[in-house]
Amino acid sequence: MGMQAIERLQHEKPLLEGRSHEARPEPGYGQFCPVAMAAEVFCTRWTPLILRELLCGSRHFNDLKRGVPRISPTLLSKRLKEMEQAGLITSGGHGYALTPAGEDLRGLVMSLGFWGTRWVDTQKSLKNLDPSLLMWDMRRHLNPKPMPARRCVIQFNYPELSNRRDWWLVVENGHVDLCQTDPGFEVDLYVETPLKSMTSIWMGFTTVAAEIAAGRFDASGDRDLARMMQTWLGLSPFARAREG
Repeated sequence: MGMQAIERLQHEKPLLEGRSHEARPEPGYGQFCPVAMAAEVFCTRWTPLILRELLCGSRHFNDLKRGVPRISPTLLSKRLKEMEQAGLITSGGHGYALTPAGEDLRGLVMSLGFWGTRWVDTQKSLKNLDPSLLMWDMRRHLNPKPMPARRCVIQFNYPELSNRRDWWLVVENGHVDLCQTDPGFEVDLYVETPLKSMTSIWMGFTTVAAEIAAGRFDASGDRDLARMMQTWLGLSPFARAREG
């Protein structure tokens, strides 16, 4: 490189550094509009999903992590601190709790879910299959009332998964536990189906009966539990948006 080229680069370097500094995006939208200010709080990556978990009743860090399995523990801690600073949650010995401001976001979160169910293409949504989230969601929305007044164990097998193919729901005294390893109890109902079929049922895209008829769903064991499965299984709280 000749001396003239070197001198030209040395002359241009401060100008380039200045442009780089000017082009650097500033935090936030910098607008007084309430939409912009609310978006700065709500639209940070993962924040709406953490709010969803808190609104569904999760209070402790590990439960929040199970509901948002793809977030790292470090980033989850960071987001929780940011949400506390924004006045959406409090923390303490009780775990995490929504403030009135955080609770007031319930309608927004639910509306976002209903909109996604109604307008996002079904096949696109079913590309984002996640057994951890599916089973966690099923655990907290399962309705134990139609089930026998005894401990009931339902084992789910998703044969196409390379690892962690089996999950267990243990229902006893109105309480539902999710196990990722064999809990050691006798299984009352064994369900084998592709993850896509179970997700479709949960989201209200299809039904247990329809998947059985299509040969994609097998439930063996307690006949009463199998017959009532659509009733006690329930649906995602967003599934009813498809009825509109």
